[in-house]
Amino acid sequence: MDEWSGPELLVRGETRRIEGTLVMGVVNASPESFSDAGRFRSLDDRLELAAGLVDAGADVVDVGGQSAITNQPEIDAAEEIERVVPIIEWLHARYPDLLISVDTYKPPVAEAALRAGAAIVNDVSGLLYPEIADLCAAHHAALVVMHTVARPKVRMQDPTLYDDVAREVVEFLADRIRLAVSRGLPETSLIVDPGPDFSKTPYQTVAVLRRLDEVRALGRPVLLALSRKDFLGAVTGRSPRGRDAATNAAIGYFATTPGNLVRVHDVAAARDVIATVELLAGRRDLDPGYL
Repeated sequence: MDEWSGPELLVRGETRRIEGTLVMGVVNASPESFSDAGRFRSLDDRLELAAGLVDAGADVVDVGGQSAITNQPEIDAAEEIERVVPIIEWLHARYPDLLISVDTYKPPVAEAALRAGAAIVNDVSGLLYPEIADLCAAHHAALVVMHTVARPKVRMQDPTLYDDVAREVVEFLADRIRLAVSRGLPETSLIVDPGPDFSKTPYQTVAVLRRLDEVRALGRPVLLALSRKDFLGAVTGRSPRGRDAATNAAIGYFATTPGNLVRVHDVAAARDVIATVELLAGRRDLDPGYL
């Protein structure tokens, strides 16, 4: 395995090696989204967004029906299904080879999404409901397990919460891997997410990201949901939609190591950043005859 060959991911019976960095585009089917601020309110708007992400080069499209914003309650699973399933069905019919992810932690939503064509469940609860792993195993899907110590939609930012935040994140993810495997999901179908901003202050998020090699040592692909996050606002002083330059800087930094999936709103920019990093690192070459 060369220096640019990352870990393998088993999804829908196919083993893919995560070489370099894959790009996961975001479709927020939630009018309360903190980042998109309800810009894509109709189904047609969301389908147009999804198609645009694929056209821009997304390797994965992540469809979510409930925002992580903490000043509003959880929505009912039936409403979440109504938001995400039509988009997943449309994507699966139009792009049958596309990896589609559903951003949910609720078993009924996950099951409906998997039946509609999703191949990955992006669980931001840290397997609050272990049945999610059962469903992924039954559908031969992949599962993202994310670090958090707070219930979804609950804001927890406490500078004294951790003794060693990076170590505790790694221990939590290792425990979640063991739990998922005990429910019948192959370890090769797992992706880990250190959970930037989830139950972490910006300082704690940065502390984890500076020690990401310890997360990589778990041997699984790493999902980096960096786009427009609070820690980038802390360093730039900008609101979410003004954080794209900082997002791209973070992507470029981590793209020097293989085995990533980056979850982004601007797929085209992420692809340009990754291509440039890989060119300068010798991962790809230019045509000598290009003028």
